[in-house]
This record gives sequence, structure tokens and C-alpha cells, in this order.
Amino acid sequence: METLFKKHVRKIDAVSLKFSRSLKKEIYWDDRLIGIKGPRGVGKTTLLLQHIKQTFGFSNKCLYVSLDDIYFSANTIVDLAENFVMSGGTHLFLDEVHKYKNWSQEIKNIYDDFPGLQIVFTGSSLLEILNARADLSRRAMMYYLQGLSFREFLSFSLKTGFDIYTLDEIVKNHQKLSIEISNKIKPVEHFKKYLSNGYFPFFIDSAKNYFDRIEEIINMILEIELPVNKALSLASISKIKLLLYIISQATPFKPNVSKLSQRIGISRNTFLTYLFYLNEAKIINNLYSAVHGISKLQKPEKIFLENTNFITALADTTPSIGNIRETFFLNQLSAKHKLTYPKVGDFLVDGKYLFEIGGKDKSQKQIAGIENAYIAADDIEYGYENKIPLWLFGFLY
Repeated sequence: METLFKKHVRKIDAVSLKFSRSLKKEIYWDDRLIGIKGPRGVGKTTLLLQHIKQTFGFSNKCLYVSLDDIYFSANTIVDLAENFVMSGGTHLFLDEVHKYKNWSQEIKNIYDDFPGLQIVFTGSSLLEILNARADLSRRAMMYYLQGLSFREFLSFSLKTGFDIYTLDEIVKNHQKLSIEISNKIKPVEHFKKYLSNGYFPFFIDSAKNYFDRIEEIINMILEIELPVNKALSLASISKIKLLLYIISQATPFKPNVSKLSQRIGISRNTFLTYLFYLNEAKIINNLYSAVHGISKLQKPEKIFLENTNFITALADTTPSIGNIRETFFLNQLSAKHKLTYPKVGDFLVDGKYLFEIGGKDKSQKQIAGIENAYIAADDIEYGYENKIPLWLFGFLY
């Protein structure tokens, strides 16, 4: 226990408070059991350490541990919790729970057996978190941390604060907001950098091997998490890799299930199941015509990679700018909104707002006469009427 506290103090002392993810303010930190899930590299550990430093300082009432620590080769989480509570501890932070076998059952037991103890845990294996959800569903408040928004990228890289806006605020006041922001910075210039290599916070420290780290994240999901959590064979993983390669070269596209499944050498149902798994693992974003009752065997209308940096990392050729624009829009809005594939336009948001995505010269032809219809236009600093700068949708979180 003493060794764990020493590591805890070193971590807390080293963490910087200069930049925090927006999710930190959205979490209700008084809940007894809190779970934070998200892909590797998005900043979950930093978020925890910042909260501890600001809330508890170096108090011994609080303890942060990573579950890949060698301590857990001979001790259980239950052992740790019991010793910690006996020592007067009240707040236990468990990082990277997916690296510990049977973590969900033990956390459930700790929650039930130590009513005076608060537990906050994080997990990077989204598939495993989903599998464990049943054990903790009635107890844990779950939050999802995705990669940096464009706003966070600006705040992080320029050391300048920018406000968060709701979708309603952007739709109604986009001209005023875009002018205010453009008076501070050149958003279009920074936007291009973000689309290429600004989604993961490690762009600051790993500029030279940024895309290598992204490929490592993807390979970890494909080669370790999928086989373990979905009981898939190595042959199945090879076919999923081929599927992902096809998607990365052509997204967004309307999948021809029969042709693609035949090319990969799998059945139609298996093909759709693989798409469902990749969507759960946050490697791709499947866009459906309706959000209710989505199942493994429902065909998506369009398939995108999860974020624009994945496109840059995986594409063999120069990516389609249209692909990049739509991927950005879907990624940023899906953090807080429901998007579906409409009969007209590119995206229907919350069943209310219709959006067409394009460049600065995008016409009104496809959405003419439709109520609450807008163009999200790239390469413009200011909007006009229903034409809104695409980059402004990066200020939603």
C-alpha cells in the first residue's frame, strides 16, 4: 500500500492543470460509482489525475492506481479496497480496468460491501466495457471520452480558452460566433491541421510518430480486444482487417453487402456483424436511416471511419475532401446528438436539423425549400443565412 501511495503522489505532482477536457466539468463527481470509457490516448488518465489534484491535493483519503501495476499480480482489487478503507480512505480511482481479469464483478462487490467508498474507474477496451455493462448498469454512472474537439485542439495547442456552444446556439447565432472567434485566430488554417493530426492529445508529444501510435491503437483493438471479447479466430481478424482496409480507401460509401461480403469471403450476416463490432469498438461510424432498434444485422446506409485522423493514417492515396468533411461533422456531433441518414441531404440531427456538407461554393439546390435545413461549408471563416462554417461545429464540446 505504501508503494502505491508513493506512485500516486508522483503522478499527482507531475500532472499539469493548464488544459482540461470538457468532460471533466460534465461529470457529476459526487456519484458513488463512476465509469469513464474511451479509446486509448484520449486523456482519461490525465482527466482523473487533474480531478484528484484539484479536489484532494495530496490527501491520503484518495488513491489513484493503474490496474496494470505489478501489485495486482499478487493482490486483488477487493484486497486493495479493504486495506484502503481500513486506513481511512474514501475515494478510490482505478485506471485501465480492462487490464485486470474479472474487474467488473470485483468492483460490484466493493461497491456493495463498502458503502462509504467512492469508486471511479476508466477503461480503454470499449468492447470489454460493453460486455461488463450488465454487472454495473444499475450502479455506475458511465461517461464517454472521445478524442479532442476542434475547440479543445485550439485550446490545447494555442493555450487560449474558447467557449463551448450548443447546436441551437450555432444554428441561430453562427455569424456572430464565427466573427468573434475569427477575430482571435485564423480558424480555417488551424482546422486543416486538426483534421490531419489533432484528434488525439498525444499530437503535442508525438508529432513524429503520431500516425504510428494511431496504427498501434487500431491494431490493439483488432488483434487483442476483438479476439478476446468477441471470441473471434485469427482467420476472422484477417478478414476484418481486409474489411477495414476497404472501408479506409472508400469511405464514406453506401456498402454493397453482397459484393463486399463475397470479396472478403464471408456471409452477408457475418459481414454485417463485423461492421457492428467495428462500430462498437469506435474504429468506424455506421450511419443508419433510423437510430431505434439497431441490431447486428441491420445494414448501415453509410460507413465512415471514426475520425479524420484515422483517414490520414490508413489511406494509401490522398483522401477525398468530401469524405474528410463528412467524417468530421459526424464525429463531432455524435458526441452529444443522434445522427441519421436522411432521404435528402447528408445528415439529419436529432430528427430536427437537416445538414448538407460541402465546400464554400456548395449550392442550396438539394435542400431548397426544406425547413431547418443548413449547409455546413468548409473553407469559409463567416457564415451567411443558412450557410454555416464547418469548423464551427467543432465547438460543441
